[in-house]
Amino acid sequence: MSDTRAPRWILEAAGELLAAEQSGLPTAPLAQSRPGLTLEQAYRIQAAAISSRLDGGACPVGHKIGLTSAAMQEQMGVSEPDSGILLEDMALPSGGELPTAGLLAPRIEAEIGLRLGRDLHGDDLDDQAARAAVAEVFLALEVIDTRYGNWGITLEDSVADNASAARFTTGAPVPFQPDMNLGRVFVTVRVDDQLTCAGYGRDVLGDPINALLWLTRRLHGLGTGLRAGDLVLPGSIHASIPLRPGTLVEASSPQLPAVLLRST
Repeated sequence: MSDTRAPRWILEAAGELLAAEQSGLPTAPLAQSRPGLTLEQAYRIQAAAISSRLDGGACPVGHKIGLTSAAMQEQMGVSEPDSGILLEDMALPSGGELPTAGLLAPRIEAEIGLRLGRDLHGDDLDDQAARAAVAEVFLALEVIDTRYGNWGITLEDSVADNASAARFTTGAPVPFQPDMNLGRVFVTVRVDDQLTCAGYGRDVLGDPINALLWLTRRLHGLGTGLRAGDLVLPGSIHASIPLRPGTLVEASSPQLPAVLLRST
């Protein structure tokens, strides 16, 4: 349900971003059009846009965390993570095709994804509690996009734009064991069968579980939490790669089944 309590300008900003996504025509970065935009306000814009999507029949399936690796923070010029909502209509089958028409400036990144087997909430959680809540682990490819048309944006711009979430695909899951060391998971990314980049799970805040803890605490501050069945993409292990039409991207690991996506 739309947040009718939100200030009019918050709803207008959310509407601008939704219109850009639907039309494929970029909108001006909010940090430029609304100087002084705070991170809290940016998250309110995100929430208003997601609420509008839910009113239109969209179904949430989890959360994404962005800017969790040094490579991504350096690439985007920020020093802290952000998060957004994953919706069912963003999901693509592994090995499937992604039409890039309508996307403004798509980039792709490989992640070590998690699926929860139980609810997770609170601000005093430890590593053990987070691990106990994870049911499955898998490789994922996330396609990020900016409804501003270019990546010269601030953290607040990204947050308002649902942390640049666009599409994602997941590989076959593996049951998660609490003693798994995801920091040691090594992932390679090949673009058109050429090795392009690689990284470890530890490149994501030291361990993807740390990203899960960060998200849980942030949601607790908003009075919410994570639910059993939620999918969590904890962030890229490498700097994002421009995604052009006619490209085959594969992420693989000795520990987890590969995931593939072809752009058209």
